Amino acid sequence: MPTNPYAWLDDSLKTIHQADWYRSVQAIEGLPGATVLLAGQEVINFASNDYLGLAGDERLIQAGMASLQKFGTGSTGSRLLSGHRELHRELEKAIAALKQTEDAIVFSSGYLANLGAIAALVGKRDLILSDQYNHSSLKNGAILSGAAIVEYPHGDVAALKIQLSQQRQNYRRCLIITDSVFSMDGDLCPLPTLLSLADEFSCMLLVDEAHATGVMGKTGAGCVEHFGLTGKQLIQVGTLSKALGSLGGYVVGSATLIDFLRNRAPTWIYTTALSPADTAVALAAIKIVQQEPQRRTQLWGNVDYFKKLMQAHLPKLKLLPSESPIVCFQLPSATAALITSKHLTTSAIFAPAIRPPTVPTSRIRISMMATHEPRHIEKLVAALIKINRQ
Repeated sequence: MPTNPYAWLDDSLKTIHQADWYRSVQAIEGLPGATVLLAGQEVINFASNDYLGLAGDERLIQAGMASLQKFGTGSTGSRLLSGHRELHRELEKAIAALKQTEDAIVFSSGYLANLGAIAALVGKRDLILSDQYNHSSLKNGAILSGAAIVEYPHGDVAALKIQLSQQRQNYRRCLIITDSVFSMDGDLCPLPTLLSLADEFSCMLLVDEAHATGVMGKTGAGCVEHFGLTGKQLIQVGTLSKALGSLGGYVVGSATLIDFLRNRAPTWIYTTALSPADTAVALAAIKIVQQEPQRRTQLWGNVDYFKKLMQAHLPKLKLLPSESPIVCFQLPSATAALITSKHLTTSAIFAPAIRPPTVPTSRIRISMMATHEPRHIEKLVAALIKINRQ
């Protein structure tokens, strides 16, 4: 008797609901910023990756509008066909200058940058060593490449060294992949040690600077700059969609690396080029990052203020270790995280629950912005105090 081959979808959704893992979208109205409209209610926004508050900046909006008028709405093809504009090359040069690398290549998203770079750099005769907490794009890029994959415990360089000692000699090439700022915890990878191990075992090292670009380092170049490793040989990937307030991704490194990716990265070769408007917006954002370091100063001041208030008023609510604008606190279950998030919303604070399978343990993720005011942070802490008294 034939059965419905799609019937399993209903059962799967029931399981997701029962575990309190079900997800649905919430529409933000109007411009992004430190406060936003959510279901008609003004709420303080602690859910955004817009760390420098640039996504609603008038200068970026004007840059996008001017580009639309000049170049139209779409790139119309891949960069190797009809999609290339000189604006793309200007952006690549600006990213390379910010990162102090020889060259850069821009992709249509950060996810595509990771997929394309990893798939181009290694194959079936090679080995990938991946941090357990890496972003989905890194993990899926590893799978796409066809290389052997070994996950090492999060940030555990001793375990990584053991794996390298045991397995490196069995493979042609080896690639270590890691986030620099881990987006759901806020901690940093041990980049200097990773680079030393890469040198010792003749490995390539790819670091995803998605949540570090514009934020970390003296000039906002990222964790590579933060750790004093500018100029070292490694592969940096990142996104234009977080602190830079636009859309797209990039890879930076040596001129040879970038030339190779132009010829071998499938998600660059076979994908429509980044739209002219997004390209122009990212270019404008990079100029602001370089010209207005006070934005980073304000951001880090807000992070410090939040942590001090939490330590003073909620010392028992343990924050996960963080050296970034992402500050999280764990909760015992997905249900508890959802309840806490709903209580925050009733206090006009937007901070969604983060639950498995995105993370191993449920939590509330607080994301600080340069444009948050002290009263915003004080209201968040007051709401958390009230919740913890209930």
